[in-house]
Amino acid sequence: MPTLPEDIAETVRTALSEDIGAGDLTAGLITPEAQAQAQIITREDAVLCGTAWCDEVFRQLDSHIHVDWTCKDGDAIHPGQTLCNLRGPARALLTGERTALNFLQLLSGTATLARKYVEAVRGTRAIILDTRKTVPGLRRAQKYAVACAGGQNHRLGLFDAILIKENHIEAAGSITDALHAAKISAPPGITVEIEVENLEQVRETLQAGATRILLDNFSVEELKAAVREANGRALLEASGGISLSNIRAIAETGVDFISIGDITKNISAVDLSLRFRHRD
Repeated sequence: MPTLPEDIAETVRTALSEDIGAGDLTAGLITPEAQAQAQIITREDAVLCGTAWCDEVFRQLDSHIHVDWTCKDGDAIHPGQTLCNLRGPARALLTGERTALNFLQLLSGTATLARKYVEAVRGTRAIILDTRKTVPGLRRAQKYAVACAGGQNHRLGLFDAILIKENHIEAAGSITDALHAAKISAPPGITVEIEVENLEQVRETLQAGATRILLDNFSVEELKAAVREANGRALLEASGGISLSNIRAIAETGVDFISIGDITKNISAVDLSLRFRHRD
């Protein structure tokens, strides 16, 4: 299981503040002593993710709420399945309902789509990567969801790897100049990757000593040619124009990585529901 992000409590606190403001006026109609039981169920096939965020929502609202999960992050879930049972003060359950579901639906949606891509390349050498195209404020959460689905994380931000893109090359003067500057300034252990747009640039980057190359919007035939050109001298990452309909062919070219922005930015929230149960 991937390591949980360290910012869950802070992220949840911000989300609750956004929703509750000065107080939940509707939940205030319920007597403070009222207790309730509830369930979260799914209405569709999906991959579950976000249980820790859901737990934290209710923990911050009322420590007397108990959440008992029947499945875990990364599990396949199916229509009608009960994901967890909740019990505790009714007011807090009502107040936390939407925020908890927002986290679960978004992160499960991310994991569900990522899993489809992971399954599509199974049996090839290609590893599915996410990108920085994430929901602001939820990057660590979404990258956790990708990892739960079997993908891997690209750099977290601008601070933990160097990725030299088209505009960096233009500003530096050339591919060779940009790579030279990276070799001088990169801290020990930091990955240096450079983006190229054609085979001529692939050759230039290899000659300049690149060890990881991002192939931007290459056709399948161009990817095959790049793999032959690199011949193991550099790790190759395909990116741009990738969908479930063409990813298998891309993976079979022999590239090492395939990075996909869609798995964190073009997602559909999973249809989940929190329902109160009648107490015996």
